[in-house]
Order: sequence, then structure tokens, then C-alpha cells
Amino acid sequence: LILGADSHTTSYGAFGAFAAGIGRSEVATLWATDEIWLRVPETIKIEIKGELPSGVYAKDVILKIIGKEGADRANYKAVEFTGEAVKKFSLASRLVLANMAAEMGAKNGYFEPDEETLLWLKGRAKDKFKVISSDPDARYEAVLDYNISSWEPQVACPHTVDNVKPVSKAEGKEFHQAVIGTCTNGRFEDLEVAARILKGKKVHPKVRVLIIPASRQEYLLALKKGILEILAEAGCVILNPGCGPCLGAHQGILAPGEVALSTANRNFRGRMGSRDAQIYLASPATVAASSLEGKITDPRKFL
Repeated sequence: LILGADSHTTSYGAFGAFAAGIGRSEVATLWATDEIWLRVPETIKIEIKGELPSGVYAKDVILKIIGKEGADRANYKAVEFTGEAVKKFSLASRLVLANMAAEMGAKNGYFEPDEETLLWLKGRAKDKFKVISSDPDARYEAVLDYNISSWEPQVACPHTVDNVKPVSKAEGKEFHQAVIGTCTNGRFEDLEVAARILKGKKVHPKVRVLIIPASRQEYLLALKKGILEILAEAGCVILNPGCGPCLGAHQGILAPGEVALSTANRNFRGRMGSRDAQIYLASPATVAASSLEGKITDPRKFL
């Protein structure tokens, strides 16, 4: 059981934990008393089948699901991600789905731990832990089935995360700033995809591209592997790990009238600065490809 003062504490569900965001004052009370009241949430099972097509990533999957189901579909519900497709997802990709479960209103986004999970936790977990699995006769509030084999890249348009369109319906929209990173898509595999697209090229002269690794560990790995060098040579600005402009505090907040294309998790009005700015959300591949042309672009032409 993991509780944090960040809405996207749900990310830890990728490792099989019940992880939920709570208010800051409630965290302080929890520290003081070591107790909290929680209602046991109903569970929605999302079964994802098929194979990820080229140019389609975990971010596209969760955006399309949120677009189909709505931003309040899972209010105070636990969401269990399962199916043949997600079993093939890397832990970094699972983190994207668990992270953005919050954008469906979910209390928690959960993946049953498998061998890859346990291998990752080996040497990292400080205490012994017990793997919790769903009961064979578990009852769900709803079971949602999706086959992703024919899906295409997705874009969430202003000003809600469930305002989702295929990239083909959003192509051509010009923007001023691109953000690749944050807690949603700032892991090594995300930066590597962006570097593969940008290697040997230069970003559009009218676009500023910010790279924000999810953690110091991811930053150092990308540095060691030469990924940050490729991105810097392409004209990107490498920032220190953290939230960056995602929460509208610093490092690239938007001015009135500006448009951003970001791999972050929220595009609410005023989220990244001015209320008169617009935010579009997409995968690292879509953001990187679009940065070359200065407008929203289908990444598959660069892969």
C-alpha cells in the first residue's frame, strides 16, 4: 500500500502495489497517526489484446482508452490492466498506463507482477514483499476489452485528456514548445525513441524542445548511452529531472497564445502556465517527429 501527495502516485501500480494519490494535509495526518481511512474501491478490468503496431506506444494505448471511456469512467475505482498485449509491455510502458489511470479518475492502476516485475525489484526492494494476485473468482464492476492491433498514434487535444483524436485528425497543428519527459514518459526507452527519430537532424527553428528525464537514474543512463548527446545535437534543451513545466511552475511555462505538444499527463487549461495557452498530449515518438516539422506529425513516417 503506497500513498502519496501526487495524483500520479498510481504509477506504482505497475509493480503490483495499491498506490493512490491523497491530499497533502492528509499525508501530514498519515505521518502523525500512521492511519488512514480508505473505502475499498470497485474494480474495472481492462483486457488489452493484440500486438502494438509500428509507431504506436503505451501512451497511445492509454490515451485512446481514456478517450473512449471518458475522464470520469473510473472515479474512485481500481483499474486492473491485463491481457496478452500488456504482458509483453516493458515495465516502463506499464508505468505509463498506471500513471495515467488517474486521468480516468482511478484510485489505482494495477498490473499483476510477473517475472519481469520481480526481476526489476530484485536488489531494489528494501523489504520483503508478497505478490498479491486477483482471486480466480473475482467479480468486477466492468470488463473492458480492447484489441490494439490496428490502432494508430493518438493525440489528446485541449483542454481535457479525454478529448482524444487519431494523429491523422490532428496533423498540421503548429506549436511553439515540445516537452519530452516527466513522470509519464521520461524513462530511458522514451528518450531512446526520441533520439532514434532526431538523430542526425535538427528540430524546427520555431520550436523549443525540452527534454526532462523522469529521474536522476534515467538521466544518468541516457547520458551514459549517448542519448542525451544525440538530443542536444538535434537542438533540444536538456533539463534536470523533475516535473518541469508540467505543473506550471518553472522551466518552460507557456505564455498567452502559445501551444505545446507534450508527453505529460494533463492538458487542462492553465496547467503549464497561461490559461490562454493550449496543450496537446502525445507519445515521445509523436512529439519528436512533430518537433522536426514544427507541427503535429504522424511519427510513423520517421520510423
